[in-house]
Amino acid sequence: MKRAGVAFFVAVPVVATAAWFLVPADSAEPVAKPSVSAAQAAREEAKDRAEEERAEDDKVIAGLPAGLAAPEKKELAQRIVASAHQSTLNWRALYGSIEDLGDGRGYTAGIAGFCTGTHDLLALVEHYTETHPDNGLARYLPALREVDGTDSHEGLDPGFTAAWKTEAKLPAFRRAQDEQRDRVSFDPAVRLAKLDGLGTLGQFVYYDALIFHGPDAGPEGFYGLRERALRVADTPAEGGGEKAYLDAFLDIRRTAMATERMDTSRVDTAQRRFLNEGNLRLETPLEWAVYGDPYKVP
Repeated sequence: MKRAGVAFFVAVPVVATAAWFLVPADSAEPVAKPSVSAAQAAREEAKDRAEEERAEDDKVIAGLPAGLAAPEKKELAQRIVASAHQSTLNWRALYGSIEDLGDGRGYTAGIAGFCTGTHDLLALVEHYTETHPDNGLARYLPALREVDGTDSHEGLDPGFTAAWKTEAKLPAFRRAQDEQRDRVSFDPAVRLAKLDGLGTLGQFVYYDALIFHGPDAGPEGFYGLRERALRVADTPAEGGGEKAYLDAFLDIRRTAMATERMDTSRVDTAQRRFLNEGNLRLETPLEWAVYGDPYKVP
């Protein structure tokens, strides 16, 4: 994304292991395999363990301040993202936005820069169609599945952009965009940042990175960037300094963006500026610049 957010779906499997008791290959004795019940028990144990860990994390988060999840801070976050997304603070004007930015991701659309080439736009339309089967975008699902992972418009032109803009006038589709943004980007970013001991600014830093790079565990995805940052700095939850950790994370993110020849102003003259000013709570008034354009929230 250059002026649009990108989100990808990633599935994180729960892996259960079981032991096989082996005998030599030339033995007459058959190889003993775990019973179906034993394998099922291992899976259930892994699931229970994961649910217990999540419940413990939920308790930790419940005792923390709302941070970026507070309504006024969440609104502020959307405005800052929109300044980088489409050079505006009016993020609600972006539900119907759609264009090909020439970045290899096909059409970029909506409040979170859903892309036809990166699966997230397809996932949005599929989810929306489950509850609104007669919507104006449903007929494009076969084409969206075909172009997923490419920058092709085949099967989408000439009517898809007009259909998107028309559907975006409906409250139901606007809610669907909100829910997809929160489910894929906002909620996971804020949750993980809180568990890392980060305040409101750090939560926004994670959110902007996740919406831009997507929830990918690869080296250029959000989770990959975080793993690289953890190698050079401790999070506050690990006893590290908040500013030092965020500096390391932003350094790594900026390098990744510059390597792809992407504009880095959303880091350089926005988030880094907030950090250097010591505004870890992301308090207003705020001033920043993206693509050389100045912005201010009183």
